[in-house]
Amino acid sequence: MCTASNYITENHYFGRNFDYEISYKERVTITPRNYEFKFRKIDDIKSHYAMIGIAAGIDAYPLYYDACNEKGLAIAGLNFAGNAVYREFEEDMVNITPFELIPYLLGKASNLDEARELLSEINLVNINFAEELPLSPLHWMISDNTGESIIVEPLEDGLKIYDNPVGVLTNNPPFDKQLFYLNNYRNLSNKNPDNTFGGNIDLDEYSRGMGGLGLPGDLSSASRFAKVAFTRANSYSGSDEASSVSQFFHILGSVEQQNGCTFIADPNLYEYTIYTSCYNTNSGVLYYRTYNNSQITAVSLNNEDLDSTDLINYMLINEEQFNFIN
Repeated sequence: MCTASNYITENHYFGRNFDYEISYKERVTITPRNYEFKFRKIDDIKSHYAMIGIAAGIDAYPLYYDACNEKGLAIAGLNFAGNAVYREFEEDMVNITPFELIPYLLGKASNLDEARELLSEINLVNINFAEELPLSPLHWMISDNTGESIIVEPLEDGLKIYDNPVGVLTNNPPFDKQLFYLNNYRNLSNKNPDNTFGGNIDLDEYSRGMGGLGLPGDLSSASRFAKVAFTRANSYSGSDEASSVSQFFHILGSVEQQNGCTFIADPNLYEYTIYTSCYNTNSGVLYYRTYNNSQITAVSLNNEDLDSTDLINYMLINEEQFNFIN
């Protein structure tokens, strides 16, 4: 289960919580312009936009969970179990696998309009990365420097593309239903409400924050969607980089999962927020923090040789960094 969001101040910020019960040795991976992307059913791409993201550390191929390219287009893939439908090969379509979608779109598209055009020709084919690595059921949030975003969902009746007016995505149900559920919270406010209970009963404002009464606090995907949509819509920060990045982490921090609160199947397996990512899509800087390292770490796409042919990898820093002041 995961949560993705964007946030706009002077720059556009995009990222996600990656919530899972097992780590796959995640790493920051920079793909330079001349790394050759090999595809299963279409021609390989030898030259493309450079990109930075967080990928599984299990193969030389960049299996991106989320990433941003040098033009400011960013994508995150989130779990969509029970709803994602991948298809057989179709003639006259661009047949790519789900694990190829992020490299394909970020390699070719510089903005949402170009991504939409590419998506109109794509057929997501049901081909596993490897026998021991079957496909994950996914849907995707895509955003660019304008701050606009879309949701892409491979459903039984085809590949659906939705405009995303709230800048948030979680997991199930499908996005149109997630958006509809926000109607249940239309009375929420960041201000304490007037007393409309009726019966001339004198009711007190006994606490700040009573405008948010009814905002869900559980860890289900529908509740996380409502919580982050409300938090993002009411977020306020300075427009400088430090304030913007800090606020973005606080937005996603409102739904981070603590180890032990979401039981999976094994007595020792619980879903938790393995990492949180934040991309400044204007500058190409990736910020992240991990469950065991609260300090924000930054990696810049533009500090590398982007005309290289070789992947550049940085393992995530997972040890807590303490700042002693005496």
